[in-house]
Amino acid sequence: MPTNWRMDNGDYDFIIIGSGAGGGTLAYHLAPSGKRILLLERGPFVPREKENWNSLEVNARGRYNTKELWRNVDGTELHPHTNYYVGGNTKFYGAALFRLRERDFGEIKHYGGVSPEWPISYDELEPYYAQAERIYHVHGHVGEDPTEPRRSGAFPYPAVSHEPRIQQLSDDFARLGLNPLHTPLGIMLDEKNPWKSTCIRCNTCDGFPCLVNAKADAHICCVLPALKHPNVTLLTDTKVTRLETNSSGREVTAVHVERNGIKETYSANVVVVSGGAINSAALLLRSANDKHPNGLANGSDVVGRHYMGHVNSVLMALSKCPNPTVFQKTLSVNDFYFSSPDWEFPMGHISFVGKLDGDTLKAGAPKVAPKWTLDLMGKHSLDFWLTSEDLPNPNNRVTINRDGEIVLQYKPNNEEGHKRLIAKLKDLMQQQTIPSPSSTTSHKLPVAAPLVFPYPNMLQSPLSHGEMVSIE
Repeated sequence: MPTNWRMDNGDYDFIIIGSGAGGGTLAYHLAPSGKRILLLERGPFVPREKENWNSLEVNARGRYNTKELWRNVDGTELHPHTNYYVGGNTKFYGAALFRLRERDFGEIKHYGGVSPEWPISYDELEPYYAQAERIYHVHGHVGEDPTEPRRSGAFPYPAVSHEPRIQQLSDDFARLGLNPLHTPLGIMLDEKNPWKSTCIRCNTCDGFPCLVNAKADAHICCVLPALKHPNVTLLTDTKVTRLETNSSGREVTAVHVERNGIKETYSANVVVVSGGAINSAALLLRSANDKHPNGLANGSDVVGRHYMGHVNSVLMALSKCPNPTVFQKTLSVNDFYFSSPDWEFPMGHISFVGKLDGDTLKAGAPKVAPKWTLDLMGKHSLDFWLTSEDLPNPNNRVTINRDGEIVLQYKPNNEEGHKRLIAKLKDLMQQQTIPSPSSTTSHKLPVAAPLVFPYPNMLQSPLSHGEMVSIE
């Protein structure tokens, strides 16, 4: 049932389409104004159930993934790894909340081309970054990150501490001349008073919905507080199908939806489209009319073009040394974010994914791989996340076909920097140490040749791949 529902479809001051990071946060900000706000979400609330924290259900079986099919440009099926729920994909994100750097807003030369300058600056956004960090309970420590942008104040909450194995790795990176940092994390954790902490620092955060509502997602931090105001209405299971304009084509006069199989129409003075990069573009394209034959706001033919998704990898490092870490997403390295002494172009960012286990690995492993082997691998792995920038390309785009289905055309680019970032991490892992069990000394662990081993959460994405390295 809708929340704060009125028995009419009358005009609203604002209609916000999508309840994720954009739409949910906007609803939170507007709620105290007294304006009549209608928040439309195509999915339901994530059910609170034991399966929220079940790795087999979440990762291998895709319990919460949409069953919607998209298409590749050749017409073949594309199974998107996305989620339609109140809070959007923030219900399943890994809670890492970085700011862009000042230089990110200017023109940046990459090996594969140029990232163009933004029409706005970091300084203009800095006050809003500060507000967002308070809303989303961001933990961090100022002064560790060599690329850290200017800040008007400290993080709202102290950095999340490293567990011993991650602390050892951080010390190794520092010994090698790097500047390891505590990952900025949006979680409701109180390490000084664990008895009253909402977050229990579990191993089911990255990619999982939080069963105890301790992850700082748009549902918990924004939508629920907004709904405390009687002027805010939320409709779930409500898919926006089309935006209708007036005769001039310059004003949206109606928002057409399908809710539980019934077609309905709503209107507002202001309509905000915040359904994510792909679905927002698709909605504007589906709303084509005589005045806008190529879709709304698309006289430039740019809507849906220049799609970017980063170049991502998961690198799994195995060693005889076990990794008993429960919550390993506390460490990051940005020393190669822009360049390094031996290469003048940006490479990217190194951090961690949530702790991998046998059930997660099973989804991407060969069918003949024994479960006990995968379990053992999960107990001995360090599970890195590497991300680099791709560049805007007009041929990488979102379109819709004649059946209204989303068609995603994407060809990776600017991959050289990412390849070098992987090589950098492999080299770093060759030089890592672990304490000797019989003394206070340390010894090095050589790294063997890599093997391709996909991370299952990315199997349905054309943007990412995984590798495994073993440490003898």
